[in-house]
Amino acid sequence: MRRVVPWVLIAVFLGLAVAGALTGSIQPVFQKAIRICRECIGIG
Repeated sequence: MRRVVPWVLIAVFLGLAVAGALTGSIQPVFQKAIRICRECIGIG
């Protein structure tokens, strides 16, 4: 399970980054991605 998590986080982060680049609102997307990653890891 731990081997899958990093790839999932990378895929989600890249997906949000591409979506943000297409919409032109990168900053809010990165903040949302960081928040999601923290929830996945269990920090936030």
